[in-house]
Amino acid sequence: MIPKVEDLKSDVLAHKHGDIFNPPGLTNFYGCTQADFDVLGIRSMNFPPFGCSEIITGGLFVDNCYFPATGTIVNHVWYPDHIERTAEYNGLSFRSTMVLPFGIMGTLVKLEVKNTSGAERRTEFKIRFQGSVTKAVRTWNDAFPPLETGHEITPDVNRHALIYRAKNSEAFQLQGVSCPVDKLDRFGVEFSRVIGAGETISLVYVNLVGENITTILAQYDRLIANADSVITSCHDEWNEEIKAAYTPGNDRFSGSMPVLETTDKEIKKIYDMGVFGVIYFKRDNPYSVLGRTYDTLMPRYWPSVTFIWDYALSSLTHALLDPAVAKKYLLHWMAMDIHKHFGTEYLTGGPVGPWYSVNDFAITGIAKDYLRWSGDKKWLTEEVAIKSGDTVTQKTVSEFLMKYADNWKGFKTRSGLADYGGINNLLECVSTYIHEVASLNAGNVFNMRTAAEILTHLGDTKRAAAMLDEASHLVPEINKLYVDGKGYWNTRFPDGELVEVRHCYDFITILNTIADDLTIKQKNEMFEYFKRELQSPTWMRALSAGDDNAIFSTRPDHQWNGAYPAWPAQAVTGLYKIGQGDLAFKWLKGLSKSTNQGPLGQAHFVESAIDPECGASRKGSPEMQYLCDWTVSSSGSWTNIIIQSIFGVNATMFDGISAKPDFGAFDPKAELKNLNYQGKLYNVTAKGLTEV
Repeated sequence: MIPKVEDLKSDVLAHKHGDIFNPPGLTNFYGCTQADFDVLGIRSMNFPPFGCSEIITGGLFVDNCYFPATGTIVNHVWYPDHIERTAEYNGLSFRSTMVLPFGIMGTLVKLEVKNTSGAERRTEFKIRFQGSVTKAVRTWNDAFPPLETGHEITPDVNRHALIYRAKNSEAFQLQGVSCPVDKLDRFGVEFSRVIGAGETISLVYVNLVGENITTILAQYDRLIANADSVITSCHDEWNEEIKAAYTPGNDRFSGSMPVLETTDKEIKKIYDMGVFGVIYFKRDNPYSVLGRTYDTLMPRYWPSVTFIWDYALSSLTHALLDPAVAKKYLLHWMAMDIHKHFGTEYLTGGPVGPWYSVNDFAITGIAKDYLRWSGDKKWLTEEVAIKSGDTVTQKTVSEFLMKYADNWKGFKTRSGLADYGGINNLLECVSTYIHEVASLNAGNVFNMRTAAEILTHLGDTKRAAAMLDEASHLVPEINKLYVDGKGYWNTRFPDGELVEVRHCYDFITILNTIADDLTIKQKNEMFEYFKRELQSPTWMRALSAGDDNAIFSTRPDHQWNGAYPAWPAQAVTGLYKIGQGDLAFKWLKGLSKSTNQGPLGQAHFVESAIDPECGASRKGSPEMQYLCDWTVSSSGSWTNIIIQSIFGVNATMFDGISAKPDFGAFDPKAELKNLNYQGKLYNVTAKGLTEV
């Protein structure tokens, strides 16, 4: 039941230029490239520190017309290892296979053109190149990767290629094709072919970047000469990568994920895509000063950056799959001021962006997941060096976790709740979701209760009791934000004004942190609000369409027209926590259809906002008004549903593991195999947990 690349492929995504569509991307763990609307062209090829930004290149012209300009539908099918594009135009059938070869900073596309007109025909081809490479060994502190223009361009006639040399950095880019050409100039190549009826011709387009032109030329020659074997090698390598992720003791990850065995194809697909949604962000870039890292977005925005919030949303998957990296990240972030940035990047190891108010809550969640699954209790006494100018101080991990539990008091207002700042500290595109929000104050309750559990383990029961007492006193203050009878929450502004904000982040965070502190009436009202204003058949709204702030933005990750992919996942887990597993499971079957477009996007549109794709909510568009990347690492949040909600696994930090499955309509014979808890493997069925 370990998936292969064919099991994860997308449906056929048929689109032309101008459609609301986010073309698929690929990675080889060094960087990423995105397909274009073209049948051959690519865009956004970035392998940090070599940036090409969002530039489109490799554009195909047929009979003197740029292919996207023909209005032809291009069928995209994404696989983990390659992207297949097909199209029919003017008596010609086009098929391309795009891969990112392993161990190389570049892209290969093989194009096949078949004459289906029934008669011999002469066809004019042009392939246009654009050079944009730069080498930038610095913090990439912008959503858009860096680039250079005005390169020195050298034609390589023998290779049918152009060599671009950056003028302001040590960087080269080589683009060329395998076939003989009639013309090579600074724009690319041109050639004419007579294609017989039913005949197929082919070519290979290669685009490479790096700092050593001799190495790049050798790589180019090898790829051009062995394109078919390179494509096969990518397929085999990806199957091995996926297999390793589910294999205890593998040599590619420091941990492994349990295998889900079931006849339920929808639940199986969304679980495996949740696992894959983390694998696809693994970066073993040789220029990383941190070693292995996990990016947050791809293939277009913020390459080299890990957002603490997004990592936390998938922290259960990270803790199981690659706990050594989770531990490394935690120690790295503890040595920094997490109230001054939203994450870090791997070219310098330095901070990126403004403060995200969620950081204390996020790091506590990551630490708890690492501790409970790894059992690494000695980590709590490990010391972390903190540099401030020439001064170096030491704090233990446990001291940091206590600090994260107390940090909210530095933002405490006269109301008794923490004020978490303005729009850029929170959801970025909901202007009323600011200051005293219910969600992050509920997160403070979670932080203090987690800290109390750790203090109890360390023998400091007096301080643990004080933490629990503070947490219990914070809950009624949070409840003062509740809109009685409505099921949603207010925010409180600095002048004391209460403003209704019908956002899902309150719904999901409160249910996943303090559900047991809510009254039955509150739970029922929240459930009814969710069904009435947020839920859709295959997705959800992040913000109710009835909220006054719905006119503020059209970004679908946090607004009325869609939702970030972790939000429906966390909504499902929250529904299970309040005894609504039957509805949650039925909804989950619909949600799973969104994986027919490949890994879940940075956002998906709710069906009433944009027409569905492949029977489910369409991925958010990268265009400026929507600004969504093709996929995001918080896709890993979907494994929580299967492991903790359906199979009911309760993995504690210090008190062992148990399971209370809640299968409902799920496959009664399903089994979760080789779940690794603190060095021991367990299988879980509808009957419960057994050690292997």
